[in-house]
Amino acid sequence: MEAWRSQKKPLLYNALYMAAARRTQIYLTAEQRKRLDERRHRDRRSLAQLIREALDAYLADSPVDPASALNSTFGALPKLEVPSRDEWDRA
Repeated sequence: MEAWRSQKKPLLYNALYMAAARRTQIYLTAEQRKRLDERRHRDRRSLAQLIREALDAYLADSPVDPASALNSTFGALPKLEVPSRDEWDRA
């Protein structure tokens, strides 16, 4: 009975999601496919699910404000020693 319950959610998800989805083919390098296969086996998720989530994250359109990026990293390395310009190796 438990196996039936665990399958019910993915079937419902597939029925609802796939009704609005469009099939798309992409080419992956051998290394990309290898890494995706490793991740999907580790996470026990489908290849399509991983790719959709990666695309959603990529397309999130959260533009970075340069000023806020600089402000958020200011002082991140307080002990960083930077040599004076006289010590730079100039070719």
